[in-house]
Amino acid sequence: MFGFRRALERHVHQLVGFGSGEVDLDQGDAGLFGPDSAAWEVHADFTTMMVGGVAALLVQMLHPGALAGDWAHSAFRADMLGRLRRTAQFVSGTTYGSTEQAGRLIQRVRKVHDFVRGTLPDGAPYSANDPALLTWVDVAEVASFMAAYQHYRDPAFPREEQDRYFAETAVIAERLGARDVPTSAAAVEAYFSEMRPHLRADERTHVVAEALMSQSPSHSALAPFGRVLLHGGAALLPDWAARMHRIDPMPAFTVDAGVRSVGQVMRWALRDSSAKRARRRVGKLAAEHMVDERAQRCEAAGGDPGDAVSR
Repeated sequence: MFGFRRALERHVHQLVGFGSGEVDLDQGDAGLFGPDSAAWEVHADFTTMMVGGVAALLVQMLHPGALAGDWAHSAFRADMLGRLRRTAQFVSGTTYGSTEQAGRLIQRVRKVHDFVRGTLPDGAPYSANDPALLTWVDVAEVASFMAAYQHYRDPAFPREEQDRYFAETAVIAERLGARDVPTSAAAVEAYFSEMRPHLRADERTHVVAEALMSQSPSHSALAPFGRVLLHGGAALLPDWAARMHRIDPMPAFTVDAGVRSVGQVMRWALRDSSAKRARRRVGKLAAEHMVDERAQRCEAAGGDPGDAVSR
């Protein structure tokens, strides 16, 4: 049993690039949000983040500009697992990494975006640096993460905490170049209503969606989990998005039971995660800060600052 646990954790870490060295969660300050943030709570659960990520991709590709960028400038269809890994590393690093780590990741994405531009089928230009397109991509993502967390992890997550989550994550979108990013649950709902007339689902959309939904994990041990997570993401789509994709979801009871079962297994297996590493880092910083404060008080009182270490 414990061998299976270790193997499952290792395969998940490989899938998302955890521990690859590209993102350092063991050094630095508490980061952009800190351990008491809504972002740290929502992003901590692997299963709901994966389900939300699938839903986010399906929603994002309904925007002609987002679809065009993936179609012409990335190996998205051929390397969706690579896209998943890069996205997971970005979210992990900007949420749980230090302020410096988050800044490096944001700058790296901005440099990639400099080369993503072209022309839509109707002749209109698009650019990955377009503030409006950046806002769409971000809102589709964080709204999907929130929907997954609420549906599969905490249905009672308070509205004020939802608002705090959207306000916190808007900081990353703005640093990437997005503008007028909605910062509350109500503002996100209004934004989707405003954007719906600008969305499209054509043959290319259906090709990319089918490629996404037919993906298989790199290791057979994850295959049963992968199918459940894909269906869980599709089931999260708003009704209007599901209709545009022509998705006929599986029965809700079946999907919900499957995702919750996977979630239980994953929480049992994943003993080392981005959130846990970040909390260890911040806990160590807090302990060091406490020792420094004690040393300063000892010195001010005329004592030996070294005594503070043993107290």
